[in-house]
Amino acid sequence: MLTPGFIAIFAGIPFMLMAAKVHKPGAVFLMWFITGLIYFATGQFTLVILISMASAYILAEIIRSITKYNSFKGNSIAYVIYSLGMVGSPLSIWLFREDFLAQITEQGMSADYVSAVEAISSNSMLIVLFVAPIIGGIIGAWIAKGLFKKHFVKAWFAPLILPGTWAFQNRVSAMR
Repeated sequence: MLTPGFIAIFAGIPFMLMAAKVHKPGAVFLMWFITGLIYFATGQFTLVILISMASAYILAEIIRSITKYNSFKGNSIAYVIYSLGMVGSPLSIWLFREDFLAQITEQGMSADYVSAVEAISSNSMLIVLFVAPIIGGIIGAWIAKGLFKKHFVKAWFAPLILPGTWAFQNRVSAMR
């Protein structure tokens, strides 16, 4: 149930790097498409995942557009929204509870496992399912920002996300 939150922590770096480099529509779509391919290749791609990821992708792209694609705050908010799209995978447990439990029973899961899944899929865990990617998205964005400051300040894209950096100030001075 915490998987979307953990994914959000680790996927923050590539997402924010891509957001820093690509300042036009479609960047979030590329991340969405790659994530969808991973879900498809692992056999986890369902209609619920498609709907949750597509709606999150569209909202994230709108947020990036509104913030003109080069704001750390805007890209971070877009990433948190994008991370919420990951809830589609475990969300099926709550949306189709009886069918899901029957299916895992038919697949040969033990009665203990089925009862554990049933106990874990409470309403309070549904709240955790949606809060975890929000927290994970915030942490992932801040980890990415820290890595950018530490390792990529002298790189060509640092001024795009870190306007207060030395590299940004030198490039602005050089343009005058």
